[in-house]
Amino acid sequence: MAYKQDQGRLARMAAYWSLALLILYGCRSFYMLLPTWWPSLGRPLAASMPKIPILGWNLNGALLVSGLLLAAAWYVLYRWQQTPKVADLLIDTEIELTKVTWPTMPDVLFLMTFLAGSDALLGMWTTRVLLGK
Repeated sequence: MAYKQDQGRLARMAAYWSLALLILYGCRSFYMLLPTWWPSLGRPLAASMPKIPILGWNLNGALLVSGLLLAAAWYVLYRWQQTPKVADLLIDTEIELTKVTWPTMPDVLFLMTFLAGSDALLGMWTTRVLLGK
């Protein structure tokens, strides 16, 4: 059972999915590297079906290892997020974020314009000083 299931729902979802996407990227990179480390994992598992239909992924040992690693990592992430210490941190984070006064759109646009202009001016000044152009 989830620890304090309905509290901090948005913070928990944001934390879970951002870490889950990071894990997905890591498992995809691992999938690409596995056949270089162990060439036997790069061979198709079934000669009659070398690729998964519709998806077009190679059905090989590297895909199975990476898929199992991905599923295990997502499960561990979910269970870790339900521990009292982590869940309380995310609940408190969401409560504190409700107290924040967020900037309005004109404030954001002014800040973006100011920072872009400052960056352009400092870039031109640095180029002139360092390169003499």
